[in-house]
Amino acid sequence: MDKALHQGFTIWFTGLSGAGKSTISDYLYDELHNRRGLAVEVWDGDVVRTHLSKGLGFSKEDRDINIRRIGFVCAKLTKYGVINIAAAISPYREVRDEVRQMVGPDRFVEVFVDASLDTVMARDVKGLYQKALRGEIKGFTGVDDPYEAPLSPEVVVDTANETVAESAGKILAYCENAGLLPKA
Repeated sequence: MDKALHQGFTIWFTGLSGAGKSTISDYLYDELHNRRGLAVEVWDGDVVRTHLSKGLGFSKEDRDINIRRIGFVCAKLTKYGVINIAAAISPYREVRDEVRQMVGPDRFVEVFVDASLDTVMARDVKGLYQKALRGEIKGFTGVDDPYEAPLSPEVVVDTANETVAESAGKILAYCENAGLLPKA
């Protein structure tokens, strides 16, 4: 097997809250770890905020710190052959680009989970978007805080029109074609 296939890499999901980042991440974890037996870690934004970034708020500065922390861990583990799946809103391009450089551009796969505001609002079981629209939550990404979509992500998935399996299949195909994963 090619040496490149023994190295780690990072799949970095970005998109609005409720776009499907965690759902696709769980699917990929199952495929890569449980079915293919690869070393995989998932860095879900909500879980990271509970443990690694506890105490941070939602200002731009705190959001950037959170994303840099996730990126730092992904970069370190990538060096040791781990496949990292990061699923955090990561709304700002500049910090995502910093993380790409930390991990290494040839080991970083940015996935834009494209879902319209209407789509994510329809999925919002906690009612966070409605609270943000009523002004009860301030600085909510996509409502009164910006979300900067990637300009040239490696993969774009459209969770309003694709199944989880279809979206994950696009990501896996990209990783296989890029030489990051052996072809299944």
